[in-house]
Amino acid sequence: MAEQKAPRMPARIYSDILNRIIDGEYKEGERLPTEHALAERFATSRPTVREALAQLRADGIIATRHGSGTTVVRRPDPDVRRFAPLETLSDIRRCYEYRVVIEAGAAALAAEKAEEEDVAAIRHEWDNLQTIVETSGIGAKDDFAFHMAVARASRNQFFVAALSSIQEQMVFSMNLSRNLSLVKSIERQRLVQQEHFEVLEAIQQRDPARATRAMRDHLERALSRMFGS
Repeated sequence: MAEQKAPRMPARIYSDILNRIIDGEYKEGERLPTEHALAERFATSRPTVREALAQLRADGIIATRHGSGTTVVRRPDPDVRRFAPLETLSDIRRCYEYRVVIEAGAAALAAEKAEEEDVAAIRHEWDNLQTIVETSGIGAKDDFAFHMAVARASRNQFFVAALSSIQEQMVFSMNLSRNLSLVKSIERQRLVQQEHFEVLEAIQQRDPARATRAMRDHLERALSRMFGS
């Protein structure tokens, strides 16, 4: 069989399998076709298929157990496809994982070191987001502004620089997340806004442990809402 591996072949296989999972062709708990069968379908090699499957495993979509084959363990929200190419999901997930580490630390430090004007700035951005919710807007840039206000409140320029360096990725993922909330229900939008309030309140109460937990929970829940239908 002639190898047809283009530079994007693993991404093509990734997207195809993920689409089939989202569409319910491969259901949660069911096995995927074998590597050999997938290689034949895409007219490519098994190592190329393995590369795509490895990415799906890393994203928590599938799992491979010795003697049991590869099974589907999670089905992403079907509405994801309306707002982002499927091949971007891996990068979105990595971005959230990075943010959990960075922003939880920034929130903790903000609870310790924020000045009154810093807390006022966070509340101002929260108020802006509240207006967005009430008017059924998207507000991705406003969401980013809230998180940046928390980073600035840490009084550590390295947290600000870290978020600034991934602003494009953050706004992209926030736009996806907020669009998903918008098409679901007003209750989901309010839930996200309540998570933001928990961060604000923890910082206002000067509680680093609570601020860490609130920020981590918010980001992990955002990721879960995206990757779990």
